[in-house]
Amino acid sequence: MRVLVTGASGHLGRAVLARLHSDGVTVRATSRRAQTGTEVEWVVADLATGDGLDEAVSGTDAVLHLASAPRGGKTHQVDVLGTRRLLLAAGAAGVGHLVYISIVGVDRVPIPYYRHKLAAEQVIAAGPVPWSVLRATQFPQFLDDLLTSSARLGPVIGDRAVLAQPVDPGEVAARLAARLVAGPLGCIEEYGGPQVLRFDEAVRAWRQARGSRRPLLPVRVPGRLGRELRAGGLTTEALPRGVRTWADHLADTYGGTGRR
Repeated sequence: MRVLVTGASGHLGRAVLARLHSDGVTVRATSRRAQTGTEVEWVVADLATGDGLDEAVSGTDAVLHLASAPRGGKTHQVDVLGTRRLLLAAGAAGVGHLVYISIVGVDRVPIPYYRHKLAAEQVIAAGPVPWSVLRATQFPQFLDDLLTSSARLGPVIGDRAVLAQPVDPGEVAARLAARLVAGPLGCIEEYGGPQVLRFDEAVRAWRQARGSRRPLLPVRVPGRLGRELRAGGLTTEALPRGVRTWADHLADTYGGTGRR
């Protein structure tokens, strides 16, 4: 099987490339700038313009679509219109399966980026290529970065009742690889981490791992956004789940460093 991976240079992309290589899959990866690698065939392609997409999908059996632009004002151009461009190129090339990575909560949590991800799902479902969508919960690195950012002025700021379900990117990569092998699902599958944590629980574990005494300053997220986040809009009951926990991530990241 030859698989095209978009967004291969990102955090999840690197985990996916490692997983596919270990599975013996022939991989072609896209980047907006030329890259080299001994285990991957890199090609230059740009979802925002469509440049290089026809060449990228040529001769591939499946596409694993990870590319996204959550920041910088190009989300609609890349995530929605770029996904449509990719589908049209893949359909014309006879690609048999497109797997798209999305986010648990895109249909519930009113965040502008999520609306674009949901629109991309709809484009895929209406497109010419047999498809699967995997919605994953947030990566622990995202929660870690969020806490680090919120604590820059001293206390950790956040809504203590918001619920999160961190999932290891390596486990998501394995799930995506399994979905490629299983073939088109034609519907949406969800995948989350092993634990649902309240924000204050996550903060306590994070502080302990870092040896930090920074207090939690509770700030309630207002409106519908806050209601959805507190009601578990970013979590899923779907099985199976990942096995690596928030504590595992903290141990790997901080160990006994005692960073503050």
